[in-house]
Amino acid sequence: MSGPEQERPQPEDLQEEPVWRFRGYRIRPGEFVTAMVHFYRGEITRSNTWRTRLDNTTNWAVVTTAAVLTFAFSSIEHTHAVILISFLLIGLFLVIESRRYRYYELWALRVRLMETDFFASMLESPYHSHEEWASRLVDSLHSPQFPISFLEAIGRRLRRNYIWIFLILGLAWTLKLLLFPAETHSLEVFVEHAGLGFIPGGVILGIVASFYVLIFALAFLTAGLRFSPGEVLSHEQVLGADLLRNLAKAATDLPFMQRHEQLVIVITEKPDEVGARLMNILQRGVTSLQGTGMYTGADRSVLFCAVGRSETSLVKSVVYGADPNAFLVLNPTEEVLGGGFGELRPRWRRGSRKPGEDKPSDE
Repeated sequence: MSGPEQERPQPEDLQEEPVWRFRGYRIRPGEFVTAMVHFYRGEITRSNTWRTRLDNTTNWAVVTTAAVLTFAFSSIEHTHAVILISFLLIGLFLVIESRRYRYYELWALRVRLMETDFFASMLESPYHSHEEWASRLVDSLHSPQFPISFLEAIGRRLRRNYIWIFLILGLAWTLKLLLFPAETHSLEVFVEHAGLGFIPGGVILGIVASFYVLIFALAFLTAGLRFSPGEVLSHEQVLGADLLRNLAKAATDLPFMQRHEQLVIVITEKPDEVGARLMNILQRGVTSLQGTGMYTGADRSVLFCAVGRSETSLVKSVVYGADPNAFLVLNPTEEVLGGGFGELRPRWRRGSRKPGEDKPSDE
């Protein structure tokens, strides 16, 4: 056998090729995938455990609210102070649940990293995971840190559950003052009913009003925070806006309002590799233009390509596989004609004049 043939790797050698070596151990690709699957299952179990603890805290709050309201309205002699005390209890449950929610988000972050950059990348062709996902996962294992702040956790749990519990308690407290110990027919009597011992009713009303201003401010001001990896988040998630946004999304999803095509703009130093992969894998035409980076002054190639709406994920993988440092822009288009898309030839209406036809005379 000749020299080059002896250096050619055999199938058995390829099967024995390890992913890495550590203290004499060799990890094969199959063993690596098996370890990742078990690691994923373990993180799923942890996240489910903390999710169950979140549900338990919410159940405590609901049961406490039901018990307090039952006691408060069961007799005229029962004071409304019981409802005010329940505000403190529900607030304590909110703090406990927010702390648990941060632990849940820690495990959910690891699960999402494996789902998006390991399992999802295996389903895409070609396989290309993000270069930083493993380092982020390693950092989370070596130095666990909460991915969200305590303030964001409180705001999220408020919007999800607790603000509705506080609203129910507030309505029940107001109804208690209006009906017990007697029906209220004036504002002065209502303020008098709100008093507790030596504390005037106006002070109690002011404290309750300030409390509701505080929780609503927390709910609204933290709605723009988007560091939660374990929740399905919308772009503009604020109280009362979800329904309007869903209706608007449903309207834009109608067939006559959809934007089906995407215009791909790629600025790259490897135009031949990127263009070849786009044409071979996506079967789309590519146009190349020359440009100059205004900051660096270096020459750059700008590639243009039109793709379908469902091909955007594949475009990202293709471009990243050819040039990880490329600059990619995806623009939704109103309409793309020609080149395998819509028909470029216009449809002329009856009675209209086509280009090149003479204008009809007045004779």
